[in-house]
Amino acid sequence: MSAAISVTSAPSRNDQGHAPTLASRVAGIAAPVGRMLLIAVTVFLLASVLTFALGALSGANPAAAVLGETATPDDIARMEQQFGLDAPHWQQYLTWLGHALQGDLGVSWFTTVPVTDSIKAALPVDLSVAGLALLIAVVVGGAAGIGAALSNGGVIDRSVTVVCSVLATMPPFVVGIALIVVFSVKLDLLPSGGYVPVGQDPVEWLRFAILPALALSVEAAGALARQLRTSLVGALRENYATGAEMRGFSRRRVMFGHVLRNASGPALAVLGYAVPTIIGGAVIAEKLFNLPGIAQLALQSAEQGDVPVILGTLMVTVVVVLIASTVVNLVQTALNPLARRAPRSTGRA
Repeated sequence: MSAAISVTSAPSRNDQGHAPTLASRVAGIAAPVGRMLLIAVTVFLLASVLTFALGALSGANPAAAVLGETATPDDIARMEQQFGLDAPHWQQYLTWLGHALQGDLGVSWFTTVPVTDSIKAALPVDLSVAGLALLIAVVVGGAAGIGAALSNGGVIDRSVTVVCSVLATMPPFVVGIALIVVFSVKLDLLPSGGYVPVGQDPVEWLRFAILPALALSVEAAGALARQLRTSLVGALRENYATGAEMRGFSRRRVMFGHVLRNASGPALAVLGYAVPTIIGGAVIAEKLFNLPGIAQLALQSAEQGDVPVILGTLMVTVVVVLIASTVVNLVQTALNPLARRAPRSTGRA
């Protein structure tokens, strides 16, 4: 193996020139992972405080909403005690957070159905559609970015740049409407709305999920293609890549053997940012494609003033985004040797 090719594949060495030990590798991985988990826990706690505060400031009262104008003061007091609303706000928050950490998000004020059960029924819809949207974004955006980088300055490169620029200006609901008009109305190939669980019939699930997934993936695919193309073009100009090509290795071999891994960090960051965008776009996608997801559950609860369900859906959404962001950061750490490198002491013996 030539020296140019072995630049990225050779193990990193410490200041004395020795290969790092297993303990140093574990320490190098544990440090960034610990920071990620600390950030995730902090964001979760802050989000829980803000979410609960919004519910408390709403002034919604289950007694007034459920019992109506005929409620007596005794009825109101009894229902407030039943839902724990007679306690101070800080005590209500700690009780709610403690139950939430155990998977108990309370019950609906109107239906008395556990909020966890309602979310369990709605969340798989969003996860399956969002997962398909991310898969489409990775496959299409990744292929477009790699093709544009290999054809730097060529027809494919210019075409990808133009298409991505156009797609970046189109919001998901516009793309969704266009997809419905073309594939449901004009061609009559795919249903315009509805949902079938993937466990019930995978083929039917794909027929119902493909259009909303495409609508949600367009922006992410375009951003991923642009960023990946930029990173790859810059990496292909590095000395190790140029030297490898001079030694007779094809550009495709250099690309897929070494450059792609080194240049994937910024693209993964774009993918991490796309997760909350896709989840946020699910509100419109669920309405447009009539999907019984968590966004529709939150909207219906907001219209009714069902605070426990609203709080539950918001917190579950925050947790999903945090998990996705943490996974992306972990992948970036695994791909980037510098991020895994353990902190070194600056002191001199």
